[in-house]
Amino acid sequence: MNDKINDLLRRVEEFKPKAAAEVEEFRIRILGKKGELNALLDEFKSVAPEYKRELGQKLNRLKSEAIERVNTLREQFAAQAAAAGSDKAGDMTRPASSEELGSRHPISLVRNQITDIFSRLGYTIAEGPEIEDDWHVFSALNFPPEHPARDMQDTFFIEKNPDILLRTHTSSIQVRTMERQKPPIRVVCPGRVFRNEAISYRAHCIFHQVEGLYIDEGVSFADLKQSILYFAKEMFGEHATIRMRPSYFPFTEPSAEVDVSCNLCGGKGCNVCKGTGWLEIMGCGMVDPNVLEASGIDPHKYSGFAFGMGVERIAMLKYGVKDLRLYFENDVRFLHQFDNAL
Repeated sequence: MNDKINDLLRRVEEFKPKAAAEVEEFRIRILGKKGELNALLDEFKSVAPEYKRELGQKLNRLKSEAIERVNTLREQFAAQAAAAGSDKAGDMTRPASSEELGSRHPISLVRNQITDIFSRLGYTIAEGPEIEDDWHVFSALNFPPEHPARDMQDTFFIEKNPDILLRTHTSSIQVRTMERQKPPIRVVCPGRVFRNEAISYRAHCIFHQVEGLYIDEGVSFADLKQSILYFAKEMFGEHATIRMRPSYFPFTEPSAEVDVSCNLCGGKGCNVCKGTGWLEIMGCGMVDPNVLEASGIDPHKYSGFAFGMGVERIAMLKYGVKDLRLYFENDVRFLHQFDNAL
């Protein structure tokens, strides 16, 4: 065994690698779990007691020198690599490294585009809390208690306080704006909203809205229609047209659903618009006088209109996305498609 220790010690001292990889291979072969040193330690267990002191000291010396030799060689190769890297960094003719840059999420892209379009019409951005109370989400918007219209939106209530809930629409921001600001009021309200719905390709429990509100003296339905037409042409192209269908919302009267001509088939009919040539994009209407009065605004002096759209819906139409869930899965293969989107 003494000869084996001396032979291994000699090989450690004479080891002269040409690359860092050889140092690692040497370390594993000598100091690894199944290396030669561990084999000697196993053999040491069966050595006669009178030889254990001497051989034990030699084994300890062998292990120390092997570890020191490996560490020294590692430092030498690391210093060489650093020096080589420093030389390359100083080479101004060397091509720059290509780093992948991130991009905005398609929902953010579309939300920003929507708010930019309305900012050209003089709208400012208003924001509000996602955790709201019943007054700002329902009661102030002409939803009386037990009114069936409350069932139109399946709401997440806070169990310990049924008056507190996650907002189902950003109309609550409009109420807060009317409470603290006197007319004229012209705001868009982007934000995240929550409804207790089953998740599918066309529905989600979390989504995003942009709602708008304009209140002043003499505001008419014609003003509303012209504003929506301007938005449609800016968002979907100059050839876009709109149509308005009568509808019902508790907070507007009269109310309408807005369709835009299908930008994929040019209004001729395709599988996306189900052959109709039209795609629904938002709801709108004249602000109900009860809503104005609830927020302290004189409905005899002022009138206004409101509108609201789902950002995911607009993004689906703009980019041809057919599954709403893709916006929430963070699949980089999907998100990279919007690297150069504006």
